[in-house]
Amino acid sequence: MLRALIILVPLALTIFAFIDCLNTPENEVKHLPKVAWVFIILLFWVVGPIVWIAAGKTRTAAAGGRRRRTTWVAPDDNPDFLKSLKDEETKRREKGTGPEDTPPPATP
Repeated sequence: MLRALIILVPLALTIFAFIDCLNTPENEVKHLPKVAWVFIILLFWVVGPIVWIAAGKTRTAAAGGRRRRTTWVAPDDNPDFLKSLKDEETKRREKGTGPEDTPPPATP
């Protein structure tokens, strides 16, 4: 069992680092071009993945150890979307048309 772990752990680490390197955008790769990192990971399959994880990619942690979201998750979290809903409601009230003025849909 121990012999299998000696082979499987570095192999799993190599596969993880290889996929991580391929999925990393070019602007987040540090020190070397992405192609060079791929060759290092594959040729030096014990040391290469460790070096990639330690120094090959820009990793930033936000406060609290969590990554900050750069995009809105849902429309109700977007203040611009909420403002547009309020503006539409205000326009409807000014016109005198609203949800209560529209007839209910006919049921078959």
